[in-house]
Amino acid sequence: MILDTNALSAFFEGSPALGAALERTARLFLPVIVLGEYRFGLARSKKRRLIEPALDALEQAATVLSVEAETVRPYAEIRERLRRAGTPIPSNDLWIAALAVQHRVPIMSRDAHFDQVEAITRVGW
Repeated sequence: MILDTNALSAFFEGSPALGAALERTARLFLPVIVLGEYRFGLARSKKRRLIEPALDALEQAATVLSVEAETVRPYAEIRERLRRAGTPIPSNDLWIAALAVQHRVPIMSRDAHFDQVEAITRVGW
């Protein structure tokens, strides 16, 4: 299961609903995009010193997904389909969706715009 940035935030907030949803997950994936977005927000957080070591540990335990040459094709296909449909999504979420397609794993997110990408499954909590 890929964790989107809002899922990562809920994880560190101790969301019971997210925790219950993750209990059914055998493997966690963290896209570098999500790590970048979360660390950007964390840089100005009052809870940085508390959360950063836990994030470092989670990053070590999870599989970190990087954008690579194989990610480009699903990215382009998703972006073009959404452009034709007139339903673009944020750029970072395009890359996250492309990683989900490439690695054939669902995305845990509250962002309903992922539902517009036919080739992926979004799991909410």
